[in-house]
Amino acid sequence: MGISALAADERVADVRFDEDRIIVDLMDGRTIAAPLAWFPRLANATPAQRARWERAGGGYGLHWPDLDEDLSTEGLLRGAPAAA
Repeated sequence: MGISALAADERVADVRFDEDRIIVDLMDGRTIAAPLAWFPRLANATPAQRARWERAGGGYGLHWPDLDEDLSTEGLLRGAPAAA
């Protein structure tokens, strides 16, 4: 009997925020959550600014045009906070 593995798909499906976290749903069903404090531009943004995001990099990245902020699913999966 073999084991069949589903291919990982790290492209962004959706993004949302709660009081303290950014939460990113991936196309393969996984969810990444990271402290909002790691991303000062997002932490200091209004809810309307946070809600205006775009997929970037073929779906593997996020861009907030109002904030000039970019994140990648690779960085989120690694647990990498924004550069200081």
